[in-house]
Amino acid sequence: MPKVISMDLIKQLREKTSAGVMDAKKALEESKGDMAKAEAWIKAKGIMRAEKKADREAKQGVIASYVHQGSQVVALVELNCETDFVARTDAFINLGKEVAMQVASMKPATVAELLEQPYIRDAKTTIKDLVKTVAGTVGENVVVTRFVRMAVGETAAQAPSKE
Repeated sequence: MPKVISMDLIKQLREKTSAGVMDAKKALEESKGDMAKAEAWIKAKGIMRAEKKADREAKQGVIASYVHQGSQVVALVELNCETDFVARTDAFINLGKEVAMQVASMKPATVAELLEQPYIRDAKTTIKDLVKTVAGTVGENVVVTRFVRMAVGETAAQAPSKE
């Protein structure tokens, strides 16, 4: 007999992943109630969903910033999506802040290099995977377009393009 998935379990998974009710329920059913497996299922689904939307035009977005403690290092990141509605969501804004923190910390040379870096908060996840996960959550194409990083005493700021 299959395990009954409670609303409390669905709620817990939704709070951790921002997944919809039906996705959370299906993930828990597929994983037989195992929260870690359900989270992995949702992440995989989000990445698949994001890849289907990757060719859509992303002209809206935000300029996210991170100033490191002591104001010695700053990073600005242009993060784009398809609509201004998504650009105002907490998930999108938080992604911008996290990517800006990554830029400040890891000094990538280009956007391509940035996307391949292990995420500073979870080395098992790349920045590309983090972006795809948020894209799957918000249901739109999400793109890191460009960034700049400055530090006191550096000779020149980096301003790489997508190359």
